[in-house]
Amino acid sequence: MLTNTFCHIPTVGPGTERKLWTAGVKSWDAFAAADDVPLSAAKREIVRRHLDESARHLERDDPDYFTAGLPAREHWRLFPHFRHRIAYLDIETTGLGLPGDYITSIALYDGETVRTFVKGENLDEFPDAVAPYRLIVTYNGKSFDVPFIRRYMRLPMRQSHIDLMHVLRSLGYRGGLKGCEHQLGLDRGDLEGVDGAFAVLLWHDYMENGNERALETMLAYNVQDVVNLETLLVKAYNLKLKETPFARTHALEEPEAPELPFQADLATVERLKREHPHHGWWG
Repeated sequence: MLTNTFCHIPTVGPGTERKLWTAGVKSWDAFAAADDVPLSAAKREIVRRHLDESARHLERDDPDYFTAGLPAREHWRLFPHFRHRIAYLDIETTGLGLPGDYITSIALYDGETVRTFVKGENLDEFPDAVAPYRLIVTYNGKSFDVPFIRRYMRLPMRQSHIDLMHVLRSLGYRGGLKGCEHQLGLDRGDLEGVDGAFAVLLWHDYMENGNERALETMLAYNVQDVVNLETLLVKAYNLKLKETPFARTHALEEPEAPELPFQADLATVERLKREHPHHGWWG
């Protein structure tokens, strides 16, 4: 889809892009080969120069140029071209970022391998693990996950970023990650209903009581977040394609879920719900 995109170019908005598509100019190559483009001579030259630059950035495997030129709701267009350089990312914390709050775990998934990083164990390995990826995908990570990582770990996190919240909101889906999952038909099974607030309880149960099953349950929840991000991005990508002439030719198959390295402990979940009846979604 990226090589069918023109609205990252200055002076080209959605209306002009659609005019080009309607005229049969549906790709960068088609623009270069077209004798008659429905643009003024001056605008044609601007587009031509920026398409040459776009091709150079794409050849260099550089997503920064495109995320800078596209609004956040259109970042889905980068997905297939940079899928091999993507990391899906989610953090768990003890709070929303007040003094004293800290990261308890980070889950990272690249479409093949799941990795987790836990405070007190291997959290310091995260910077090296995330460094090779050129593009990260989160839900609300531009406002929460990435700023939290920058503050807490003093890590620049310079990767380009697809924040699925903005893409899904442009499709009419709201209500947080779990709400979007429900609306798009994703089922979390044993983790249904567990949320970020409950993850804090799981962490404290692990830290205060040494309950390893609580830690495993929290990590199962953290990993489910990042695995579901890939499925949500594919669903969003296909839905956004329906707004373009490319729905039939560019649609992607939904990914198969990987084998998950952690399992929720239902006994721990039920006990914590009994002990904290007014805390979180079940209160």
